[in-house]
Amino acid sequence: MANFEAYQEYQRIEDFEEDSPPGEEDLLVHVPEGLKDSWHHIKNLDNFFTRIYHFHQKNGFACMMLSEFFELVQFLFVVTFTTFLVNCVEYDVLFANRAVNHTGPGQNPLDRNKVTLPDAILPSQQCTQRIQDNSWIIFLLIMAAIFWIYRLVKVFCNVLSYWEIRQFYIKALKIRMDELCNFTWQEVQGRLISLQREQQMCIHKKELTELDIYHRILRFKNYMVAMINKSLLPVQLQLPLLGNVVFLTQGLKYNFELILFWGPGSLFQNKWNLHPKYKRSGNRLELAQQLSRVILLMGLANLLLCPFILVWQVLYAFFSYTEVIRREPGSLGARRWSLWGRLYLRHFNELNHELYGRLGRGYKPTSKYMNSFTSPLLTVLAKNIAFFSGSVLAVLIALTVYDEDVLTVQHILTAITVLGVVITITRSFIPDEHMVWCPEQLLQCMLAHIHYMPDHWRGNANKSETRDEVAQLFQYKAVFILEELLSPIVTPFILIFLLRNKSLEIIDFFRNFTVEVVGVGDICSFAQMDIRRHGNPTWLSEGQTEASIYQQAENGKTELSLMHFTIKNPRWQPPQESSVFISHLKEKVQHDAQGGPSTQLLLSQAPLCTSLQSNESATGTDNLLASVLAHPILTASGLQGRDHRFIPPSTTASAAASVLASLSTSQLAHPSRGRSHGLLPSSVHPESTMYRSDRTIIDSMTNSDSRIRSNTLHSEFASAEMSLHAIYLHELHQQSSHPQRASGQWQNPVPMRDLHTNTGFQAHSGLSSSISMPTPVHLGQWQEEEEEEEDENDQEINSGSTPKQGAGSSC
Repeated sequence: MANFEAYQEYQRIEDFEEDSPPGEEDLLVHVPEGLKDSWHHIKNLDNFFTRIYHFHQKNGFACMMLSEFFELVQFLFVVTFTTFLVNCVEYDVLFANRAVNHTGPGQNPLDRNKVTLPDAILPSQQCTQRIQDNSWIIFLLIMAAIFWIYRLVKVFCNVLSYWEIRQFYIKALKIRMDELCNFTWQEVQGRLISLQREQQMCIHKKELTELDIYHRILRFKNYMVAMINKSLLPVQLQLPLLGNVVFLTQGLKYNFELILFWGPGSLFQNKWNLHPKYKRSGNRLELAQQLSRVILLMGLANLLLCPFILVWQVLYAFFSYTEVIRREPGSLGARRWSLWGRLYLRHFNELNHELYGRLGRGYKPTSKYMNSFTSPLLTVLAKNIAFFSGSVLAVLIALTVYDEDVLTVQHILTAITVLGVVITITRSFIPDEHMVWCPEQLLQCMLAHIHYMPDHWRGNANKSETRDEVAQLFQYKAVFILEELLSPIVTPFILIFLLRNKSLEIIDFFRNFTVEVVGVGDICSFAQMDIRRHGNPTWLSEGQTEASIYQQAENGKTELSLMHFTIKNPRWQPPQESSVFISHLKEKVQHDAQGGPSTQLLLSQAPLCTSLQSNESATGTDNLLASVLAHPILTASGLQGRDHRFIPPSTTASAAASVLASLSTSQLAHPSRGRSHGLLPSSVHPESTMYRSDRTIIDSMTNSDSRIRSNTLHSEFASAEMSLHAIYLHELHQQSSHPQRASGQWQNPVPMRDLHTNTGFQAHSGLSSSISMPTPVHLGQWQEEEEEEEDENDQEINSGSTPKQGAGSSC
């Protein structure tokens, strides 16, 4: 079912419907004369802030409207072209199953049997008659026309709405369209907060905070993240022969949101308020039965529409992927973050661009981890199949070079194409014989970016069970396409037979985990990142949380989400409980840093550590993370320092704490650069010690270039700092959950001789002397990228059940 958003135009002060708490309906707001373009008391702030965010992320009015226009044209093209192929092409003539005799004056006798393209196309009258005689085709065309008209109306409404947003950017936020791409979302958000003080977009709260805006944009998304975190939605299925399978598609996710949030019979009475009856526990059984009936009706509707949706899915997939597969057959073996993975790995209050940037940085280490597995049996089969296919292909190519008439032989081009595809696919199963793979290190490097990892993965990175669970987060594109094609068939059964059984649990979840916030409305309580209510004692919250097991967020999501939001929004004032947790964490970092290695020592080991992780093109931040992760292994292997003195063994936690403490110390040297809770130093400024080497460059820039440079440094620095906090918190969690397991020592020690077999070390060896000198830390450049724009040069992903052996070295 196609995704669509219920259109609700936001209104100004003269509208009688208000987004106001009870008792404030008659509140008068003074609107100064002359401010005709003011945005006072906006009715639907959820919709308004969401459109402001989408406007920024999609690069303005022109890009958005052009995209929507081509979506309309694309749908029209698919329908008309498919109708033409079905009714207006004479395939017997096209396939030369029926001879065509060209007779006429001036016709070359040699060309009488030659089939041309017009010969295979029926005349317009005959084509029209075929369509009119097929009632099934007419019905489908009518359905398509209705849907296209609906989309056209929606696009027209979006044009009006986003034109208002464009005016808002220009007149209220003072951002010209040609400068929009130079502003980060944090800067736009800062101007929104300042504008609230002047024009009172929300009348019942004088000032808005960053968290208020995030809550408005991500109200329903936070509920989805929480339900995935608590394993409430039935997306993990136990199937015969296949075992545990995760199935979550765009169509199924759309149905979940339609049933729970904004569809007919949903739990919310409007965009910002849960229906009052769902907040009371007295009639929970009756409400569960009512929700069960809604789910049943929605499942039956999906079952009824299944043929139409399935036809559209097949056609759209065919037109979208056929050319790509022909040009790059190996693209089906590439991987992407699954929809379930994006919800499982998403922090509370994390916007799309923040999530995609983080997962984009984790793409390469995750691909390398998945590439560290292969099946010896598949490798042997792949090598032999590639040999036989290549031999036949070589002969066909040689014959074609000798005489091009070989191409006129029936199916010869098909044979050449199929053989080329077979060779490409089989080569993806043949591992690189010259790479060193360290699954534990790669898994840790992956954790630094994705921030979440089940406890049982630790120490089991080389097992097929761990690999299979990672594959659920990081699926093949071929699996993604197959799931989307099966979605119209599977979705009705999941709704009818699985989701209905969860009705009572869903009712209890929304009653127990919904809170009302002044100026925002009803939100998921997990989104408040309240350590006292949802913290986990094994994630540094012991003594600070009162949460029961049912109330605790799984996998430390509350703590990690709080850290992520605090680092991304350094001006945000956290509540008291959150401030206590942050202060406690900072004290713990300072304490552990005393027994950890120095930052300069870690950087001096960067070339060797990046070699250990098979990272030949590491940036400064990658080098720093690699050093933190690999330092315990190097010290356990008897590594000597530059002065040939013995380096005492340390843990990953102490190494991460040492770097975090050095960053905090850098901030203390410049206390006037702004407030950041001691987590995000003001080193994004060129005067900071961390980036002093960039001072001469930035001084020569214009103000705009300097701001862009500062934003880039801020982004890469915040990402690196959050990665270090994720590593550190996971290490503390392991110490708390498994005291008998020494933190940081779970990796198998690697013989030093094995570390030098990787060619990446030679690539970085020239940097060793310069990096190891006592100079200020330089994190380098870090370009954020969308998950959809993954690096096409990544290696093909191998499948199997055991780590590579023989083909490549393994740590």
